[in-house]
Amino acid sequence: MLYLDSAHGSSSMHSAAVMSSAATMVPAEGLEAYMATGSTRSIKAREHVFSAGDARTHVFRIEAGCVCLYKIMPDGRRQVIDFAYPGDYIGLGCDTEHSLNAQALEPARLRCLPAATLTRLAGRDPALGLKMYEALSLELAAAQDHLFTIGQRSAAERVACFLLALSRRNRRRDKDPGLVVLPMTRSDIADFLGLTIETISRMLTKLRLAKIIDLEQCTLVRILDGMALERLAQGEAQL
Repeated sequence: MLYLDSAHGSSSMHSAAVMSSAATMVPAEGLEAYMATGSTRSIKAREHVFSAGDARTHVFRIEAGCVCLYKIMPDGRRQVIDFAYPGDYIGLGCDTEHSLNAQALEPARLRCLPAATLTRLAGRDPALGLKMYEALSLELAAAQDHLFTIGQRSAAERVACFLLALSRRNRRRDKDPGLVVLPMTRSDIADFLGLTIETISRMLTKLRLAKIIDLEQCTLVRILDGMALERLAQGEAQL
């Protein structure tokens, strides 16, 4: 689950807009222990975990790889809602059907637990039920922040927030916060941030020319000036 943090470290933007299917970060206690009893599933790159309209039979924990959660609009346009990474959960909620599509961006491994089993366990374990409620409440608040970001922030601010979110995710997981891996395509990022592919490429190029980042590979970004990136994300600087 991708949090697009503000420069001060708060969750000012998050991609999950539909609670029933979006990626959810849940406290490790309780749920992970239950998930450990579930089965595992390996999927190939671009294979779907589930599609919109499918019955919600399982809850999934990402063990390896990255999964893109998206929705197709009536006119055929795609809106990326979330990117789920190892440790994230997808499929939580109470709806009987998935409202989003979940597609692996690279080979992925998932831990699966029947949704009915989790519901039954939550009924017996008040602490687990409370944690699931808290997680979904955070999803709703983050979705509101995401709407604000897409509606109000400039293209440069959105891209800066996106890179900072990945950097902070690395820090939370004891990885190098200055080295950001992009398993998604420029098209995925564009559909996530509500921009065009050309705008994404132009913003990344401007960040590189400003020596704020370095594009070591098309899927590897080195953050050279984190403070400048944070000022840009907050609208306190311009490219």
